[in-house]
Amino acid sequence: RHHPPADAVRAMVPSASARAHVLTPAELAEVLGVDPARGLAPSDVQRRRAQYGANELPVEAPTPMWKLVLEQFDDKLVKILLAAAAVSFFFALTDDDGHTMRAMAEPAVILLILILNALVGVWQESSAAQAIEALKQYEPDHAVVLRQDTAGDGAPHLRTLPAAELVPGDVIRLAVGDRVPADC
Repeated sequence: RHHPPADAVRAMVPSASARAHVLTPAELAEVLGVDPARGLAPSDVQRRRAQYGANELPVEAPTPMWKLVLEQFDDKLVKILLAAAAVSFFFALTDDDGHTMRAMAEPAVILLILILNALVGVWQESSAAQAIEALKQYEPDHAVVLRQDTAGDGAPHLRTLPAAELVPGDVIRLAVGDRVPADC
């Protein structure tokens, strides 16, 4: 298999992780500017943390219930059914044969079905949001990282850090059963 030179790889890779899966470990280390035997220097860690931020998923505010309900009606077929119910309701009001209540049954049934559809949709979205929150408990809290010493000789040391403090280029130690502490 042919591997392009590191300069060509840097040109192809807009961010360090965009094409990491196609590189050899040595190529990836070169692209990320890290020595796999020493880890990152403290200055590199600070610079990368400032550039990329914390290694954690952004927290999204929960969608309000009223918005979830309105989103259920943002569909072409639902809008067509709402229009049909409105037209049917109008014709029921203008019905002169004295059967207004019977004529109201059709738009009422359409509206009832649409309301039930919205309730089911909101329930499903709420269940999905709860499932995603439950999955977050499987995110690792800590990682074993190889980094250069902050003081003294700059020798590499394995240290346990909160996973949120990882930066691109960190050399992490994984063992069988470990959860991967980064978005790979």
